Amino acid sequence: MEQAHSLLLNEDVCSRLGEDQRAEFVFKWLRFLKKLLPAIDRADLKQNQKRLVEQLLAVLTASPGPSTRLLLAYCLAQLYWVGDSFTSSLTVDRCNDIIRSRDDSPSFLPTRLAAVACLGAMFEQLGRLLISAFKETVANLLKALKSAESQGRYEIMLCIEKILKGLGVSALPCHRDIYKATRACLTDRSTAVRCAAAKCLLELQREAVFLWSTELENVASLCFRAFEGSNYDVRIAVSKLLGTLIASALEPGSRRSSLEEMMELLARGFLRGGAGFLRASSDMLKGASPVSRDVRVGITQACVVFMCTLRGVWLEAHFSSLLPLLMELVSHPRVTQSPSDAICCRRCVSFIMRASVGGLLGEKAQIAVAKEICLVIREQKRTIDAALCEGNVETRVSSLDMAASQHVLVCSLLELASILQALCSAAAPLLHDGSTGMLDTVISVLLHPSVSAQLAAAWCLRCVAVAVPAQAAVLLDRCSERLGALKSCPEAVAGYSAAVAALLGAVQHCPLGIPHAKGKVVMGLAEDLLRSAAQNSRISIQRAHGGWLLLSALITLGPTVVENHLPRMLLLWRCAFPQSIKELESELRRGDAFTWQVTLEGRSGALYAMKNLAMYCRDLLSDEVISRLLPLLSCAVALLTQLPSLVKSYGHQIKNALTVFRLRVYEILALLPPKSYEENLGTVLKQLLMDLTGTESTACNELNLLPPLCHSQDLALLGPALHDMDQHYIEEELHGGSSIGEGSLEYDPFTICEKGQEVPAPLPPATALIAAAVRLFAVIFPQLAAQQRYCIATQLWNSIQPLKGARQQAVHINVSAAFCCALKCVTLGRDTLAPEEVHKPGLSLLMGALESCNPLLRCAAAEGLARLAQALNDPSFTVSLFLMSFDKLKAARDAIMRMGHALALGALYRYLGGISSPQHLSACVGVLFTLSQDSTSPEVQTWALHSLSMVVDLAGPLYHSHVEASLPLVLRLLLSTPHTHVEVQQSLGRCLNALITSLGPDLQGEDVGVCALRTSCLVGCAVMQDSPDCLVQAQAIGCLQQLHMFSAQHVNLASLVPSLCVNLCSTYLSLRRAVVACLMQLAQREAMEVSAHAVALVKDERADAHFVGLEGALFSLLDQESDLRLQQDIQETLVHVMASAAASELAHWLKLCKDVLSASSDSAGAAQMEINQEEDADWCDDSSAFRAKCESSGPFHSLRWSTRVFAVECVCRLVAQCESGDPAHFDMALAQEQRLHGSTDFLVLHLAELVRMAFMAATDHSEQLRLAGLEMLYVIIRKFASVPEPEFPGHVILEQYQANVGAALRPAFSADAPPDVTAKACQVCSAWITSGVVSDLSDLSRVHALLASSLLKVQAGRDVPNPLYNESTFTMETLAVLKAWAEVRRTVKLMVITGDGGPTGAGLLKLVQGDLATLSRLWLAVLQDHALLTLPPHYANQLPVTGGSFYTAETVDQVRQHYCGAWAPILHATALWLKSTEFIMVDEGPANLSRPVTPTSMGQSTALASVKSPEDISTERLHLILGITVAFLCSPHSQNQMENITSCLHALQALLDVPWPRSKVGNDQALSVELLSVLHRLIVTRESPGIQQDVLELVRRVVYAAQEHIKEKRHSAEVDDGAAEKETVPEFGEGRDTGGLVPGKSLVFGALELCLCTLVRRLPRLSPQLAGNPTDQGGLVCTFSDVDCRLITSALGILSDLPSICSPEGSVSVLPTVLYLLLGVLRELVRGGGAGEAVLAPSALQALRTVVSSPMSRAEKSRAAWVGLLRSALTTLLECWDSVHGVGEVILLTALTIFLLCVSAEVTTVEPLRSRCIGKFQACLESKDPMVLSRSCQLLVSVFQGPAAVAGLFIQALGTRLVALLQQVEKSRPQSAAELQAALDGVRAVEALVFAAEETHRAPLVAVLLHILISFLLDENTLSSAPVASRSLHEYALQDLMRLGPQHSSVFRALMASAPHLKARLEAAIKGDQESVSAKATPPQVSGKKKPSIQLKSHFL
Repeated sequence: MEQAHSLLLNEDVCSRLGEDQRAEFVFKWLRFLKKLLPAIDRADLKQNQKRLVEQLLAVLTASPGPSTRLLLAYCLAQLYWVGDSFTSSLTVDRCNDIIRSRDDSPSFLPTRLAAVACLGAMFEQLGRLLISAFKETVANLLKALKSAESQGRYEIMLCIEKILKGLGVSALPCHRDIYKATRACLTDRSTAVRCAAAKCLLELQREAVFLWSTELENVASLCFRAFEGSNYDVRIAVSKLLGTLIASALEPGSRRSSLEEMMELLARGFLRGGAGFLRASSDMLKGASPVSRDVRVGITQACVVFMCTLRGVWLEAHFSSLLPLLMELVSHPRVTQSPSDAICCRRCVSFIMRASVGGLLGEKAQIAVAKEICLVIREQKRTIDAALCEGNVETRVSSLDMAASQHVLVCSLLELASILQALCSAAAPLLHDGSTGMLDTVISVLLHPSVSAQLAAAWCLRCVAVAVPAQAAVLLDRCSERLGALKSCPEAVAGYSAAVAALLGAVQHCPLGIPHAKGKVVMGLAEDLLRSAAQNSRISIQRAHGGWLLLSALITLGPTVVENHLPRMLLLWRCAFPQSIKELESELRRGDAFTWQVTLEGRSGALYAMKNLAMYCRDLLSDEVISRLLPLLSCAVALLTQLPSLVKSYGHQIKNALTVFRLRVYEILALLPPKSYEENLGTVLKQLLMDLTGTESTACNELNLLPPLCHSQDLALLGPALHDMDQHYIEEELHGGSSIGEGSLEYDPFTICEKGQEVPAPLPPATALIAAAVRLFAVIFPQLAAQQRYCIATQLWNSIQPLKGARQQAVHINVSAAFCCALKCVTLGRDTLAPEEVHKPGLSLLMGALESCNPLLRCAAAEGLARLAQALNDPSFTVSLFLMSFDKLKAARDAIMRMGHALALGALYRYLGGISSPQHLSACVGVLFTLSQDSTSPEVQTWALHSLSMVVDLAGPLYHSHVEASLPLVLRLLLSTPHTHVEVQQSLGRCLNALITSLGPDLQGEDVGVCALRTSCLVGCAVMQDSPDCLVQAQAIGCLQQLHMFSAQHVNLASLVPSLCVNLCSTYLSLRRAVVACLMQLAQREAMEVSAHAVALVKDERADAHFVGLEGALFSLLDQESDLRLQQDIQETLVHVMASAAASELAHWLKLCKDVLSASSDSAGAAQMEINQEEDADWCDDSSAFRAKCESSGPFHSLRWSTRVFAVECVCRLVAQCESGDPAHFDMALAQEQRLHGSTDFLVLHLAELVRMAFMAATDHSEQLRLAGLEMLYVIIRKFASVPEPEFPGHVILEQYQANVGAALRPAFSADAPPDVTAKACQVCSAWITSGVVSDLSDLSRVHALLASSLLKVQAGRDVPNPLYNESTFTMETLAVLKAWAEVRRTVKLMVITGDGGPTGAGLLKLVQGDLATLSRLWLAVLQDHALLTLPPHYANQLPVTGGSFYTAETVDQVRQHYCGAWAPILHATALWLKSTEFIMVDEGPANLSRPVTPTSMGQSTALASVKSPEDISTERLHLILGITVAFLCSPHSQNQMENITSCLHALQALLDVPWPRSKVGNDQALSVELLSVLHRLIVTRESPGIQQDVLELVRRVVYAAQEHIKEKRHSAEVDDGAAEKETVPEFGEGRDTGGLVPGKSLVFGALELCLCTLVRRLPRLSPQLAGNPTDQGGLVCTFSDVDCRLITSALGILSDLPSICSPEGSVSVLPTVLYLLLGVLRELVRGGGAGEAVLAPSALQALRTVVSSPMSRAEKSRAAWVGLLRSALTTLLECWDSVHGVGEVILLTALTIFLLCVSAEVTTVEPLRSRCIGKFQACLESKDPMVLSRSCQLLVSVFQGPAAVAGLFIQALGTRLVALLQQVEKSRPQSAAELQAALDGVRAVEALVFAAEETHRAPLVAVLLHILISFLLDENTLSSAPVASRSLHEYALQDLMRLGPQHSSVFRALMASAPHLKARLEAAIKGDQESVSAKATPPQVSGKKKPSIQLKSHFL
């Protein structure tokens, strides 16, 4: 590779290479030269230019390949452009000489073609520099054109195109000559030459005015002839030429031709084709259509091209003139002579209108177009009505005029339907426009005599209902009423029944549905029509057809609707068929043709209704229903055998009815299990074989039967698939076959109710019958016995043998399709066939098909052959198939046979995994290699390479040994295959893709072999990228995408991305798909780099000049695309790019989304109207900014609503993305500060734009956009509600937008607002009210008023006249309203409790309080509805028959999701309300419900028979809330799991805060235990700290409830104690007399589980397994967050309460565990320390105090056990002292003090515990840590003041040590506050010791204390210089002496008398103090500071 990277060709290396390697080396060099020349220094280039030219000319004369010659031509032209151009004329002469050469040998052809290519490139690049050689060159080329072969003609046309492009107007002298020469090429037999000629003429017309002026008619005729026999590429190229010429003729400034003239020119070709006058006249005389469908499809595309060229502005201005001209095309007698031609022309005209109106016009212009179409429809209908009403026969309308009228109406109505469907809810203004009267106009067509027009009108009404769901019920009522009133008119019955059926079909696309009662109305209409069908023979057919059509449409509404009507339907089905075979036989003997036509029509409709039941209501198709249908189907099958006799009797009058009847029988049988009609299988099979092989099977059905049986990869061999074309709607006309045509709705009116967005196009009955027969045969065949299968397969094969010609081909296709479909069913069902069953006949049948001349049949046969081998599952048979194909491929010379068997090899490998041995693989690869190099047959090459790609793909790692041989082969073929052989290049692309996939991650390697392979892959991709074919370019992009996935660093994005952007707006759908798919992958990893490289982006045609950026191009492309897959890929690409670039380009993305959202001329119309109606002037003023710039001023214009909805979703994604980024995005002050120091952008700075966008979207006409806007507004409120406004402290930033929020919400609460919009608005309202943004209650009351109005609507109930939507929508809206109120209620209550809301919260609470009486009843009703709906399925019979409070029985399934989303906030709000009332019943007045609240009425019914006591009502409510909560917590399943769990827990907490429910829960231990079990599961499975804290709080309340209950029972027992013996008084509490705690039944055990789970999670060493593990000693230090501390504190509090709810025996059982956990926590605290110590230590010590001081320790039955357990606990506590110092030592000493003070003396006074306890205190008194010393003295005070037995021991043991400690203070004065505190605490301890002593021993102790205090005094000299702590000690000592002296005066006086020095020190201190007081000295600051620390107490003692 590196050797090829030089300016000059390395000829030494090149000469040493072989021919193939040399071609690759030259290609690499040329590619490098192409990149090098634009950037090279001109001086260097001039030095080497001569040599470089010589080398390039040497390459030219060396027979370069197609791709090489393109590169060569470019490099040669670029060389002369960058360097000197003096010798360019010599090179031109050299090329001309080569072209003039007489050497016609095949070896010289590549040189001649290269010379032609070089001429084109040089003239294109150098232009007028070569003007001197222009004429000679053109003459030379035109002369060579006459004798050139197809490749030469192709290259010459491309060369002339480039010459014209380069010379421009200078080529004028040769324009006529070029035109004459190109005319012949435009009708060349080679399609590639035609395409090149069209491109040449397209370039010529830029300067040659005569082409679109004087010669326009001749060029048009030429184009018409070019369309004949064309392929897709030719039609695209020629239609572009013709359309551009017509557009040029119509453009202002030209010789202005009228639109009428141009359309007349196109109509001439459309009606007469491209044939000459004589041929057209003879065809007309013969009665045949002279126009091929190729011509009409091509002209159709040309019409679209010229409209797109003139742009949407022209179309909008001229559509009124264009529409009648288009209608003339479809109404001309020439196109209405045959149904297939008429349908083809209708589709062509429909495509013209859809592609132009739908693709070029915005929503506003489309509404104007719809009005124009309505005028045409009205005029046509008026004309027909007038003609039909005339009495004179001569003035009546003829059948020809009727046909013309119906086709005009069909096209108009279908286009109107498409417009409505595209506009969706934005079409509402059009429907309400009285001047247009659109609905009346469309409905009037339902009375048209033509069935086609009626069905088109019905479909249009269906699209109205889909676009504007509110119209569905209205139109249904209107059509139903008219059908009932006009049921005597055949046209009315047919038209209105079709309309009703279509409207019912629309319900499947309307999420809001229709009222359930409409189904009953339709059922009644259907019954009425069917029962009255026999009353009037004139309209019998219409009534029977209409009745069954209505019934079939009704079934599409689903099981919920059909279930109630199924018995009546079964009765109708029963009446439609004879009850027995005898009755059928009697039928055959009577009747006439008309009677049988009516009968067959009715039975066909009945069978279609059965089919719909099996498809849409499979759940209702039970065994019982099937058993009732089978007799009817048996009679239908029996009638099949009598059809020949009926045809013989009544001729062709009933032929179509018989065909439809057979079709319906096959369709329903295919959906039922074959075993259910096993007895009729023989009859059905016989009929199937007759249909598949009979005389009527003359039509060629391959395009309808075979594609589903072929593998999707194999279909690529047949050309581009329809789904890969933008023009697939009309291209289907060519794929459908000339004799059959494409389907149309009138072929099967029943399909109008099927699900789908596009208008149905059922095939003609005869064609559909064969397809249905194939499907049924495939269902039945696997169920047959082995012998039957053999016979059937043999019969299929034999049926082909005697036939010849077209009939044989048709039958061969039918039987092959049936057999292949049967094999497909066998393999998909994982069944197998015995080899003897179908081996021989099946193989013969498939081999014959495999060698057929029909390529589609060959593909199906190869697939069938592989499935046959898979079904037989016989390895020997599989091997024989491989060997047979090998032999035939080696021996055969027939291209067709080689193609078929080559494909069979790949298909066999695909299904059998046959590549199990390298030898077998080698043989297969060798054969395919040979076939791939057969250049004499490009078709064989194509199929062999395709098969090779499958082998490579399936071989996996086994193919690695063949990669080194395969890649050079593929590369050599890519370099040598002509560009005219596109199919070969496409197969090579598939091979290259498979090879890259096979190599996979190995491509990342850097060794020589891998680098060579990777280079070959890149070169192959480059070759395909240079191909002129778009499909090959798409494959190149796919290969590069694979390379990027496996080895991204070796794919050059700098060249790839611009090439992708250039093709982003390609006219080929497959190429656009490949481009977007590649961009999507690149954006996932390197979005920023992709955006940076997108500099070569082609400006979108609809964008302004300043429009730049990949993102904008993708948005524009998204708006234009109609392909759903491509739309999804574009959206994903935008999301990936936004995700990576949003942080750095936030402003850019917000502006982009705003421009997209603003790109609508009426985006703010609704907002304007709503705001103008607002009376508040401030509101209007605040909203004026949002109305000022609603008109689009950005780069986008008139975008579709779906694109704008996606833009809103992108903004919401941006907000969510910023939430996980910098906090400054949601902090204005921080954002402004950071913005000053950098260029970073933040979301909060764009809040005004966000609100504006949300406002625009929420007030749009489109309901989908309104929903998106409300969702965005909700997101904004949630994210920015708490952001403060820096300029106005105390206010939030959203406060300034309150008027805009209210204005955005108001339209959603209007009377005509859809329920889903109102529901979403309620959510936004509640978020706004509860956000705390608005502080002014009057402002907040506006939004509150909106919610209040919705509450009134809920109170009014669902019994409203003429509802528009399904009853489930009332449920949805009601629940949304009540949920919003519930959220407001609970948030406001929280604000009041916490005080966060201030006066606003109190005022809002008052507002809510006014509606609370009504709300509480409604909330309770919702909760009981939800409780009923969540019952398990086996309790379904307990559901109310009539439904619940807010749902009906028919909507049970639909409303469950609404209840699941709303119940949790309502539950919480209800619990808060019950807490506030404390379950006290208050007469709150009626809630005005439309029905009782619940079946039990929740105690609110006033009927005397159901009056309940307040206790019963409260109990029901309590159990309702508990039941819902526990049921949900057992298995949380909703989408808002965490929020709902929190709501449940808070609701239960609120309930248990009330005494009455607490007593209920405490009294029911089973309930309490169950609740704790659920909570334990919850705390184990949820990691959220908030939820765990709520769980523990709830457990605490449950335990407290149990405590209250036990206290009450004990109190009752004590009161009754006087009447019974004490021994008989029962022990209350858990454990009773035995002390046993049963898991699952014990409340204490459940609480222990919860506490243990919580503690072990935070303190793992509490686990017994870890506690005893020696490796864990000295492990990591535990650190606790605030959350951990709160959870542990809660758990410890619960633990401490557990003994109190036990009996004495039970407390003994639970005490060891409780003490273990408490002491374990203490142990971990003293070991780990950390930040949580200060919080946890008091909690743990308090819990310990609660436990050890429990009354159970003193109970008679448990006292002894408690003493033993407490001694063990005390021992454990003392053992925790090892290596503990500081705070830990204090904690343990405090715990020890708790034991000493709270337990009985017999626990602590025994040895050795007594000595160890005293030793711990003594050790602490000897501590050097002042804090430990201080705390020890404080605790000693408590001990000395404690029980006498304990205090005496400690006084005796520690008194002397304590005095000695204080005596040391005189020697070592305190230097710090801690030491001072220790000394003072020591004094307090001695003082406590003094007062604890007996009176007789107190005097000496007081003397000691006084002596110590005097020793603390300082003399006057020392005092002034002493430290602060010493001076403070002096002052405190003096104060204590002044206090104690008077109390112990005798002792004081004795001491003073006995110790004069003490007296002197005291007197000096007193004197000094008095002097300081008299001098008014400032009191020492230390005493003021230290007083609080001295007075610290332990709150737990």
